[in-house]
Amino acid sequence: MAKVDGEAAQRTDQLDLDEEKIKMKKTSNSKPKILTIVPARGGSKGVPGKNIKPLAGKPLIVYTIEQIRKSELIERAILSTDDEAIAQVAEAHGLEVPFMRPAELATDTATSFSVVEHALDFFEKKGETFDAVCLLQTTSPLRPEGAIDEAIRRFEELRPDSLVSVRRVPDEFNPHWVFEIDERNRLKIATGDKKIIPRRQDLPPAYHRDGAIYITSVECIRNKHSLLGEDIVAFPIESPELINIDTMEDWFLAEKTFGEL
Repeated sequence: MAKVDGEAAQRTDQLDLDEEKIKMKKTSNSKPKILTIVPARGGSKGVPGKNIKPLAGKPLIVYTIEQIRKSELIERAILSTDDEAIAQVAEAHGLEVPFMRPAELATDTATSFSVVEHALDFFEKKGETFDAVCLLQTTSPLRPEGAIDEAIRRFEELRPDSLVSVRRVPDEFNPHWVFEIDERNRLKIATGDKKIIPRRQDLPPAYHRDGAIYITSVECIRNKHSLLGEDIVAFPIESPELINIDTMEDWFLAEKTFGEL
């Protein structure tokens, strides 16, 4: 009888173990809850008032809001700003403004990480948590249609620390063709290579962050204190119209680009 009871107990333990494995599998395959944040402070120096400055007939921030509204996968999107005028424009176009950002997080030295951390802290104090954050900067008004949803799908599939949109570096600026000047006024290849790659065709593709889309797991934000982490998935965007507006020169280029669309 004791033997039978022992076998029954083993079967029960195995069932419990199998059930736990199923739960873990469901959890790992479940859709992550993503908070989309549009950061837009009021004290821009490069382009004064850029977030609500009219570009081709509408405030700059509205382009990102419209892309959010067209998305099929964004479930919760908010604005993080310290500026009442920006908040009013955003709310008028349907973007949630759950709080006003503290002044110390709206300076020239404030980081995107601190802005994201503040938003997560705000919601956690209200009992609401997220699995990831999608950061959409207003300075990229020409994201290709469907790019945001495609990036979210890629993130959901691969579950990295982060996903970052990138663009290919023109060959003339490829790191293998870029030089540094040493203390003797001699050129050295920036990559540390001893010999230069002579042919353009042999250059390995190089990429730079374009600022259009960032998606980061909350685990990476909380445990690694980073928006990038170590496992970073590239999301290449090839659109020639993509612009990252930081200076007045960028703004004039954006006006020209919109005028040609």
